[in-house]
Amino acid sequence: MNDNKTIKEKTIALIDSLKSTCQTYGMGNDGNEYKIITQVFLYKFLNDKFGYEVKKLSSRLANAEKWEEEYTAMSEDEREDLLDSLSADIPKLYPEHLISTLWNQQTKGDFELIFDSTMIDIADKNAAIFSTQTTQNTKIPLFEKLTDFVTDSSQRAPFARALVDKLAKFSFEEAFVERYDFFADIFEYLIKDYNTSGGGKYAEYYTPHAIATIMARLLVGNNADLHNVECYDPSAGTGTLLMALAHQIGEDRCTIFSQDISQRSNKMLKLNLILNNLVSSLDHAIQGDTLVSPYHKSDNGQELRQFDFVVSNPPFKMDFSDTREKLAAMPVRFWAGVPKVPNKDKDKMAIYTCFIQHVVNSLKKTGKGAIVVPTGFITAKSGVEKSVLQKLVEEHIVYGCISMPSNVFATTGTNVSVLFFDNSRRIENPKENDERHNQDSVILIDASKLGEEYKDGNNQRRRLRPEEIDLIVDTFAKKEAVDDFSVYVTYEEIIAKKYALAAGQYFDVKIEYVDMTPEEFNEKMAGYQAELVKLFDEGDKLQNEIIEQLKKVKYES
Repeated sequence: MNDNKTIKEKTIALIDSLKSTCQTYGMGNDGNEYKIITQVFLYKFLNDKFGYEVKKLSSRLANAEKWEEEYTAMSEDEREDLLDSLSADIPKLYPEHLISTLWNQQTKGDFELIFDSTMIDIADKNAAIFSTQTTQNTKIPLFEKLTDFVTDSSQRAPFARALVDKLAKFSFEEAFVERYDFFADIFEYLIKDYNTSGGGKYAEYYTPHAIATIMARLLVGNNADLHNVECYDPSAGTGTLLMALAHQIGEDRCTIFSQDISQRSNKMLKLNLILNNLVSSLDHAIQGDTLVSPYHKSDNGQELRQFDFVVSNPPFKMDFSDTREKLAAMPVRFWAGVPKVPNKDKDKMAIYTCFIQHVVNSLKKTGKGAIVVPTGFITAKSGVEKSVLQKLVEEHIVYGCISMPSNVFATTGTNVSVLFFDNSRRIENPKENDERHNQDSVILIDASKLGEEYKDGNNQRRRLRPEEIDLIVDTFAKKEAVDDFSVYVTYEEIIAKKYALAAGQYFDVKIEYVDMTPEEFNEKMAGYQAELVKLFDEGDKLQNEIIEQLKKVKYES
């Protein structure tokens, strides 16, 4: 077994043991379990990351049998000099913050207070770098009191001891040489129980790693000349799309901006950013309603800030009737309109149409974007959906569409497609630029038949294989037309098809011709006729039997 496999298995075992501890103390599948798991996991990660980095700076610590004891023995000035030498993305921890210190205090009767105060103190001392914020500029700290979630106060100290015991037996140090793929898998495993549609109307729809990878590879390509790139997700969720994008660009060459209404998402996004060496972007991770109160604005504070890359996997349908009129009063932002409130099924308001408009508005003049939409949208015939689709096509904003296999999302059975935008193609006045309709083209891919089936609990799911991901990416990038898979069509052709972006609508209908003699043809037709006569006779017989049986049915009092 190689080292990579070993550390991955150890990390997964740690996650399982933390979930087991929560279950033991009555919080299995509790609404607060995800807070405990993600924050304790993050505390351990930062503790070990701190140790890993200070040992690189100090030979005294590196050569010590127990670096924690040697660090504690340092003078205050020595420690401060060491902490000042750390890069800004490494938390500043003091001896009292270390897991080893907590371990040595477990016998104290008020251990739950010691545990909670340690976490809070770490958050306070690192608030400038490691906190996120709301649209109202309220700081959200790194950690919060965790033992309060145990309702039986007598069980809080044992619970804290159990957590520390699990943390003290594990080390992340082997993992620090790992990169994106390792932490993407770990993060997905860590949060898999907390990203279900049962989480309410703002459930965190986790984007499958394969789809996130496709979106990132197609938007960025192999461009090695990118620097100071700004990436944005207005419905960031747990940050999967942004992490894939940052990895494709290079984590040290981009800054991440995000917003999401969900508190739960914010906590998980924070963890994801830290795991992927994007600590400097924490300050740009905003909790709040993007549509009503977009946080990221231009320098004058009036217009939306615009970005190099924008990605989004927004909620598709939900009740936003409380804020609908506010959005409708912003016609510049929502140029295609805002869905009306239906008399019934308010939770089916197509909120994703507002996010499409927001994504387009957030692109720089040379910006590119991608958004996940329900596949039904790409052939919309009416309403706001049709208005959005029409603008995307007529102004040449959309340059590609991929229809994905069904059941690729764990939280929804809705078939999804991914739209790709390129703002550099945009035609401001399409009626004055009719000649361009035949010059620019759009790549459309139907990947709905790809993927392999697998069981996810009791549910049947589908996932794309690595070679299928490569096929989609290569076909899209090369703009290849492949029978029953992809087409490369002009905007004029799309307009003629009433703005449809479904590849299947452009596939040639193939009629298979078979050579046969007149005798063979007549023989085949005679066979069909004989079969039909047989079926009709059987149908008549069955009909008569039913009628006879009905005649025998009598009323009994």
